[in-house]
Amino acid sequence: MKPGYVRLVENVALPKVALLRQSFAAVDAPPPDKAVHDAMASAPCVDETIRPGMSVALTVGSRGLAALPELVRAIVSELKARGAVPFIVPAMGSHGGATADGQTRVLAHLGVTEASAGCPIRSSMETVEVGRLDNGMSVRIDKLAFEADGIVLFNRIKPHSAFRAANESGLVKMLSIGLGKQSGADNCHAWGFGHVGRFIVEMARVKLATCRVLFGIATIENAYDRLSQVVVLPTEGLIEREREYLAVAMANMPRLPLGPLAEPLASGPLDVLVVDYVGKEFSGSGMDPNINGRPSTRAISGGPSVSRIVVLDVTDKSEGNANGVARADVITQRLADRFDRESVYTNSLTSGVLIAAALPMAMPDDKTAIQAAVKTCESHTPDAITLIRIPNTLHLEYLYASEALLPSLASRPGIDILGEPQAMRFDDDGRLLDPWPH
Repeated sequence: MKPGYVRLVENVALPKVALLRQSFAAVDAPPPDKAVHDAMASAPCVDETIRPGMSVALTVGSRGLAALPELVRAIVSELKARGAVPFIVPAMGSHGGATADGQTRVLAHLGVTEASAGCPIRSSMETVEVGRLDNGMSVRIDKLAFEADGIVLFNRIKPHSAFRAANESGLVKMLSIGLGKQSGADNCHAWGFGHVGRFIVEMARVKLATCRVLFGIATIENAYDRLSQVVVLPTEGLIEREREYLAVAMANMPRLPLGPLAEPLASGPLDVLVVDYVGKEFSGSGMDPNINGRPSTRAISGGPSVSRIVVLDVTDKSEGNANGVARADVITQRLADRFDRESVYTNSLTSGVLIAAALPMAMPDDKTAIQAAVKTCESHTPDAITLIRIPNTLHLEYLYASEALLPSLASRPGIDILGEPQAMRFDDDGRLLDPWPH
């Protein structure tokens, strides 16, 4: 027998939707091996700092960067070609359940293994203190990286999902928090995200002065989640140079086709947003609040005003780490069953954002979850629900949009409507059947 709450939504009519394709201005980098070779060959700091026989710790984080395994292998090959002896250090704060084995597994899920990289992976949660900030905060760094002859920072530069600052996600945060492991992340996050932007810079300055950081290698991605640029930043001026590339990364971000075109993170109102998957490979927050307009902290703003967000599942690569799914209003029971408290709670306790570990209302399947959102979205025009469905908050080239949105989208630059609006299709278990183009 169906639960009473299911009977409350089972007759809710869902809007017809049409498949759309968004076109973004985008620059693609050469293949990863050439992009890395060209960037390292043209940066004097590389050959000035690498000595034959030196051990070099290369940082790799927990995010699903575009072409990550290929980039890591290319960097390792370039270091070896100069006589260095590289090894990989997982630099991801508390991710992977804050265990050495867990962080190695995170890398493996992202396609980075000793075999793929061509060098050892040395994972440890042990850190050493290299200084203190004026407020007494301990500045800590991975012990294995500290003991190496040199450290090469590697990460993607992009807007952060929980705070706004001159430096956000990138080499600075990788150095300050990623290499700080659980203890370093704890120290920084304990003050709240409103202070993180300042602390990551202060901590980075201490580490640049006390640790053998050779240089940084950063990637910039375009709106299609493809590699756009590889840059090498010398330690001298690294913090300031990263800020220039953050502005580029922000301008490159994809977005929902709502609101003014001229503002990168601006967007308009929406009744319902359906997100097929949350996952760490899409955003550190599972869903990027820059896209869905649902921040988990007061240190970030922007994005659309969405009345109801539905999330259908969490990716296999996330191993149940649905951190941040609390920003949804409705999820499926399928997602709730896969929710791994160990990894989510570890992230939330470390970041101090406890709301990120909460679970929204769980409905039996995709259909009832979407019906619940439509029923409660407070639309004044129930026959003209504005609804968008996306695969995740990173890949926004294709989306489904409801019939009510099509007139405005048809005249919007960069939008192609690929078919007539059709009723959403579900199988006998209530799962969406409408596919995504490959």
